[in-house]
Amino acid sequence: MFSPRSWLATAMAGALLAAGLAVPAAAAPTLHQADGTAKVKDPVRHVDPLIGSAGGGNTYPGAVMPFGMISWSPTNTAGDQTNAAGANGYAYNTPRVRGFALTHVNGAGCHPGAAGDVPIMPFAGEVTSSPTSDTKDAVYASGFGHDRESASPGRYTVKLDSGVKTDLAVTTRAGVGEFTFPKGAPASLLFRVSNSLNGSEDAEITIDPARRTVTGSVLTGAFCGRRANGGVNNRKSYYRLHFAATFDRAFSGTGTWVNGELKPGATTASGGEGYATGADRAGRGSGGYVSFDTASDADVRMKVGISYTSLDAARRNLAEEVSRHDDVASVAARATRTWNDRLRSVEVAGGSADLLTTFYTAMYHSYLQPNVSSDVAGTYLGSDGKVHRPARGQRAQYGNFSGWDQYRAHTQLLALLEPDIAGDYAQSLFNLARQNGGVWDRWVHVNGPTHVMTGDPSAPALAGFHALGVRNFDVKGAFDSLYRQATVPHESGLSDKGCPGQCEGQRPNLAEYLRLHYAPQDTCHCWGGAAETLEDATADFALADWAGRIGRGDERAALLPRASWWRNTFNPQAGVEGGYQQARRSDGGWQWPFSPTSDAGFAQGTSATYTWMVQHDVSGLAAAMGGKERAAERLDAFFHRADGSWAIGGDGFRYDPTNEPGIHVPWLYNALGRPWQTQETVRAMAALVYKTGPSGLPGNDDLGTMSAWYVFAALGMYPQVPSRAEMLLSSPMFPKAWINRGNGRTITVSAPQASADAIYVQDVKVNGRTYTRSWLPESLLNRGGEMVVNLGTTPETSWATAAADLPVDHVPAARDAIPNLPGPCEPVGAACAQRLQYDVDGVATADAKAQGNLDGKGWSFPAEQLPAPGAHDGFVIPDTKGTAGNFHSLRGQRTYLSKGRYQALDLLVTAVNGDQQTELTITYADGTTSTAPLKVTDWAATSARFGETAALTAGTRHNVDGTADGRKVSIWRVSVPADPAREAVSFTSPATPNLKVFALSTKS
Repeated sequence: MFSPRSWLATAMAGALLAAGLAVPAAAAPTLHQADGTAKVKDPVRHVDPLIGSAGGGNTYPGAVMPFGMISWSPTNTAGDQTNAAGANGYAYNTPRVRGFALTHVNGAGCHPGAAGDVPIMPFAGEVTSSPTSDTKDAVYASGFGHDRESASPGRYTVKLDSGVKTDLAVTTRAGVGEFTFPKGAPASLLFRVSNSLNGSEDAEITIDPARRTVTGSVLTGAFCGRRANGGVNNRKSYYRLHFAATFDRAFSGTGTWVNGELKPGATTASGGEGYATGADRAGRGSGGYVSFDTASDADVRMKVGISYTSLDAARRNLAEEVSRHDDVASVAARATRTWNDRLRSVEVAGGSADLLTTFYTAMYHSYLQPNVSSDVAGTYLGSDGKVHRPARGQRAQYGNFSGWDQYRAHTQLLALLEPDIAGDYAQSLFNLARQNGGVWDRWVHVNGPTHVMTGDPSAPALAGFHALGVRNFDVKGAFDSLYRQATVPHESGLSDKGCPGQCEGQRPNLAEYLRLHYAPQDTCHCWGGAAETLEDATADFALADWAGRIGRGDERAALLPRASWWRNTFNPQAGVEGGYQQARRSDGGWQWPFSPTSDAGFAQGTSATYTWMVQHDVSGLAAAMGGKERAAERLDAFFHRADGSWAIGGDGFRYDPTNEPGIHVPWLYNALGRPWQTQETVRAMAALVYKTGPSGLPGNDDLGTMSAWYVFAALGMYPQVPSRAEMLLSSPMFPKAWINRGNGRTITVSAPQASADAIYVQDVKVNGRTYTRSWLPESLLNRGGEMVVNLGTTPETSWATAAADLPVDHVPAARDAIPNLPGPCEPVGAACAQRLQYDVDGVATADAKAQGNLDGKGWSFPAEQLPAPGAHDGFVIPDTKGTAGNFHSLRGQRTYLSKGRYQALDLLVTAVNGDQQTELTITYADGTTSTAPLKVTDWAATSARFGETAALTAGTRHNVDGTADGRKVSIWRVSVPADPAREAVSFTSPATPNLKVFALSTKS
């Protein structure tokens, strides 16, 4: 069936749109609902590109087309030529510009991010010194006011304080700029060819006055090349951007510069800046300028084309996409038509002005990437640095894959709204992987593997494409390549280059991962072992599920068990709340110290956030936490502060809506049988952290990921699993929405009562039938259909709560609900020694006194005066050498026992920093408990004060400063009664971390 948007996809592969000859899609008819609400027919009018340009959104407001190669936007300066004011060039709160660059990345999270290539600065004044010597941007830059700034899809206009008006509009690979200078004043355009956001290795410029052209290129890359955690590894080049500019009038003068030397009249120059910052880069670089006589005509029109393959390709891109008669107005008009067509992939009716602006701006940001990287002739720069042509049937090559971010929301939205583009994108990533030795890099900038972040995001991204019906890529080839990456170790997996933030191994230390079934914190060569385990479990589930869809039973059988390896880093004894994800060492021990708010073992997030990153096995996660009710209670605490208010960031223990690892969590209530809480949580987050205005995004847009989250939230649905097509339901924000998939399929979502107050689902009908599930099946997403949602202002707690209506997990149920429980206790005489998780090294040897610290003040027991590790007097003594833990702190956590019927728990325990008193509560298999006091005398006391027996004594203490104090210290033996008629499973106490258990045995 003909898609009203298919003409644009065709044009992007050739010159139809480029030459301005494309027939625009017919304007959508105005549809009036029964209440008089009209369908939005001009969505461009509701887009504000300035949203996200402040407050950490890191967006840019300049002229760009959907998926465009060129994005012509300001580079703002805060007085440092080597560091732009904004991560991606523009910072709303620093309105001073040093140029308008030709390439950008939307919402990247490092500063500077990437690109910002070839800033072109209109300068009203005489060029009397090298612009590169203006290291603080005091001369060759200008302020501006936001009241003189206008941004809309495809066009950007601003009048600078210098009096110059700049008006820019673009096609996919080219643009037109019109500059109006103060009449009669000096006027020049400065081409800062070397001054990309991260710097450059080389750059060159050639000015041809006879032909009225300026051409050149910059050799650059260095994405996130300044970040502290591994960024220096990315200070390298991987692409050369070529540009070709033509002018509508003659030059009155020319000049170039290299470093601090200005050469008036010259027409060529070359030289890069390097990738350092500050004094190591300031004053370096090259560029050129062309001047104009404004005595009678102060207007200058420039047309520019770009290419990543050659100057000739840049010229051809310009010639094909911008006609001889084009001006800013005509190019901008075509851009408006194109953007309207794309944004109509989701049509809505109703909604307030602010809601429409927030929604369609989120749609706009979602359409800024991936970015076309191939020329109109099809050529593109591969990851091997060579020029290639797209695969057979592929219409365009794309770059820019922020995998760790995008696979959680953006790639699914792309597949839903633009399946043909998604297929070309999948093929593009496969092409780049083949050129990169078979490695699918997790963050591709243009063509370059940057290794940024963690995990294997291409697997869920492409599996999700396939699940949503995308087929126009080499499915078999891509799957085989990703399967090999997941099963065959690569030499880069043993490298620490770029670690932790940009580790080069895509599946780091895969052999060790396959041996241990988790990524060990000490030997994984990754950002964080627990995070890597979760990411790989997600990727392995994606590949297993994909394998099942394409008839690869053996591969599915091999990979599906690995989807449950998240359980190997889930420690049920990690926290008082009932278990967390925790980093683990290669010897099997847990990484201590631990806090749910720590990022040790994680990437850009805390354990409290990452613990929920098991979308494909929510029922298994809930069981590990103690059941659905307990999991729901923990979710409540995750989303709410102690005073009951919503958590919206800044607290490592709670939900962070500004970053990706937890953005799926608001929908998890559905799987716990509480869909009304999903509805209120999603609505709350959407209202509290997504707004109009420059600070309207909660965090880095990360190539449209955060914006895609909002689009899904507004539609009342979100991907249950990144690699499948089912959608979890919340409550739609618009009375009606039409999701036009571009392949002839439409999903209609009606919610007649939708408003800011009516947020709770009362009932649902799908294709006219009553529907009681809190999720939509794959069939509706791929075939189309209609959903009607009745909303109200109070929760309907009976809808979608039956066990049969909960979202379905697609992994085998675990044999043991709670992972990592102690094995059988070890018989020692008449007792049975229990296994403890030792979190503190409280023992040191005389020749390594710095290795122990029991009390937090540097003091420890002397190993030489304690029994040797192993069986001793009814207990098992832990290892007392090295830095391994040998004391178990009572932090308030649940301490699990080997299940059994016991008369008592016998503890070798001591207290530090004074006497300690608490209660020990033993929990039994039937859910009942018994409680007994636990009173322990300080370890340095001369005698027991609570009737304890001194089990072990030492005549001195060691200190981390290398001294010993000769003070007697004791480990006491205390017995806590248990009920032998009931099977004991664990014990807890209030948090009393100054109580330290050295060993524990039970008596039957």
